[in-house]
Amino acid sequence: MSDTRAIKYIVVPYRQGKGDSLQPGEIRQASSEVGAIRIASAMASSFAGVAAYEVLVDEETGEMGSPRILVQEGSIPALGE
Repeated sequence: MSDTRAIKYIVVPYRQGKGDSLQPGEIRQASSEVGAIRIASAMASSFAGVAAYEVLVDEETGEMGSPRILVQEGSIPALGE
């Protein structure tokens, strides 16, 4: 049986919503950890917050493990919110 898990790097920008809420924007995928950090840094000035994450994904089932924050700029919601 082959391992169907893969590490994915994603960048999520957040816009200010109503009140104190933050709304996620369009998720961007990066090819590497360094790439995700660069994308997040470049996007930071255009959003209330942006975060780059590393996440382990089972490509067969779509299940995702707990993300690890690589970098965050500005305000982002706590994981699990």
